[in-house]
Amino acid sequence: MRFRPCIDVHNGQVKQIIGGSLKDQGDSARENFVSRQDGAYYGALYRDRGLSGGHVILLNHRDSPYYEAGRRQVMSALGAFPGGLQAGGGITPENAADYLDAGASHVIVTSYVFAEGRLDEHRLEKLSGEVGKDRLVLDVSCRKKDGVYYVVTDRWQTFTRTAVNADTLDYLAAYSDELLVHGVDVEGRQQGIETELVSLLGSWGKCPVTYAGGISAMEDIAQLNVLGQGRLDFTVGSALDLFGGTLPFDRLCEAFGGGEARRQG
Repeated sequence: MRFRPCIDVHNGQVKQIIGGSLKDQGDSARENFVSRQDGAYYGALYRDRGLSGGHVILLNHRDSPYYEAGRRQVMSALGAFPGGLQAGGGITPENAADYLDAGASHVIVTSYVFAEGRLDEHRLEKLSGEVGKDRLVLDVSCRKKDGVYYVVTDRWQTFTRTAVNADTLDYLAAYSDELLVHGVDVEGRQQGIETELVSLLGSWGKCPVTYAGGISAMEDIAQLNVLGQGRLDFTVGSALDLFGGTLPFDRLCEAFGGGEARRQG
């Protein structure tokens, strides 16, 4: 189990937000933290601490007046840590190479693949073929509806008809190198992990998976380790002292940092 750091960019700034509050209209979100530092600062910090495999995500839509400012922040983070960060936010076959050329180890994709509320198999095959399976991370971020976790797209605002289960994970893993899963209903709330979701991901365990959402204390990480059967990496956002929280960044680096990503078989 490894600590994978994050850089979330919204309205041209590095922030931590409550995930379920994000709205395209007015580019609004409930903020937990707004950094005075830029993406390059965090990229260099993670580089110097040997924390590879983290992600930098642009949270504005393409038509937002903040989109280009956010994109510059993402590119600056990638430039500060070449090969050390994955990049996501509006990735398509047409622009994926821009991020890879800028230093991203992988590109992270949801909305392009889950178009109009469903998994578009043709788009997935095209994207994986053009980017390369070994450089593609599929974001399976989800929210619960009627007792079932469904993939959500468009910056976590739109429910798809794709349930998160073993069959879905098997299918997606055939086209990607890793999966990133945000438990959106607890994202940014620092109220504990999505235990049911973590148990599902841990029992599956067929490729590297990074879980995000709700971690606020070392006890949450211990629970994640047990329920995830030691198979899940994790990221911490709002609870981290780097972003105004109380969970020590240095402690996570010492306990869970460094090393190569484990591979399940």
